Amino acid sequence: MAIELGRRQFVTALGGAVVAWPLATNAQQSGRVARLGILVGLPEGDPEGQRWLKALLEGLEKLGWNDGVNLRIDLRWGGVDPDHMQKLAKELVDLHPDVINVTSTPATAAILRETKTIPVVFSVVSDPIGSGFVQSLVRPGGNATGFLNIETSVGTKWLELLKEIAPGTSRVSVLFNPRTSPQTPFYLQSMQSAAEQLKLPLAVKELGSVDDIETAIAELARSPGGGLVLTPDLFTAAQTQRELIISLAARDRIPAVYCLAVFVRAGGLVSYGTDQPDLQRRAASYVDRIFKGERPENLPVQQPTRFEFVVNLKTARTLGLTVPPSLLATADEVIE
Repeated sequence: MAIELGRRQFVTALGGAVVAWPLATNAQQSGRVARLGILVGLPEGDPEGQRWLKALLEGLEKLGWNDGVNLRIDLRWGGVDPDHMQKLAKELVDLHPDVINVTSTPATAAILRETKTIPVVFSVVSDPIGSGFVQSLVRPGGNATGFLNIETSVGTKWLELLKEIAPGTSRVSVLFNPRTSPQTPFYLQSMQSAAEQLKLPLAVKELGSVDDIETAIAELARSPGGGLVLTPDLFTAAQTQRELIISLAARDRIPAVYCLAVFVRAGGLVSYGTDQPDLQRRAASYVDRIFKGERPENLPVQQPTRFEFVVNLKTARTLGLTVPPSLLATADEVIE
């Protein structure tokens, strides 16, 4: 795979010049090599980020776009540092690709701060209207469109799952880093409503560092009945933090519901969320359509269509929990 990883210097256009939409009309038939910038929200080497990238490339190949043949790819990996993410976004925009594919809300925000002209196809984004990425889901209106990560009602599902799999849960903490998960308030309204109905006091804990994770979980473990919910967040989803949260929850015997299946496959209890590689496979179709001349402003933002519900029975037994047969019957994946 001949993905371009190096940095290149370009002469910038004169300030204030109007930049036209890229000329990407039917590169497959014209013989022109199309150029795609990719900014993966997660750090390089993270297995979840690798799954996202693999799904995108597979989707592109099925549509006839092959790296090194009729496609040139400029790839950047993000991480949990917003300043570094912004630097990477500028690097990609300065390469003047025909289209940019980007995953996660922070990475999309970084790209759109750098360009209002290059077409952007995002995925793993929760609230593109509230984040200012698009004017509406039906008619995005600007240079960005894409695929939603999840819907607001999933917050209710997370709490219901926690209460069903761990009936002794009497209070819940929601952990997130506001710098890497500015979209978390998008979920909190449904979560707070569900918490009232389930009579589960809900504590929202903002994280700023790894030490904050240890402090928050230790505080939750001081008295029995504590449960944990993690919303979509680049900080907590990154491999180092992800593994720490799983180990601390196991150590302190805290039942936790995650938004990503990768947590459960690594030893977490239960997850419910979007099949995110599927979003990337679908994102490939929008990249293809824009390469062929369509404009992102006319491509509606699409809802998720595939969800993953994963249960780790080994972890449940370690926590002394019995998973109801009704839950096992509806799980997409059960880890023994």
